[in-house]
Amino acid sequence: MLTREGCPQSVLAIKDAIEALEGRWKLLILLSLSNGDKRFKQISREVGGITDKMLSKELKLLEANKLVTRTVIETFPPTVKYSITEHGMSLESLLQELYRWGLKHRNEVIGK
Repeated sequence: MLTREGCPQSVLAIKDAIEALEGRWKLLILLSLSNGDKRFKQISREVGGITDKMLSKELKLLEANKLVTRTVIETFPPTVKYSITEHGMSLESLLQELYRWGLKHRNEVIGK
């Protein structure tokens, strides 16, 4: 079955998934949030190596894809917490499989 721009439906589904999760940081951010709500700097420390500008951009994209929610707590100054959504948690089995594959791949490529 062909749809948008002549792509088969199965290719579109994979394309959508890749676009929602593409890049160096999104899966690592989701992994960090899978352990509970976090503030911006907590995520930054756990992910490591990401600039504040990039983290902000990636969190906005994850929020647009309904994988993360942003909650502003009325304090002075305001506190912002990020949470993984139920939709984001549906990636848990994918993350576990990527972990297993990563271990095998690492062993295959560098022997560790």
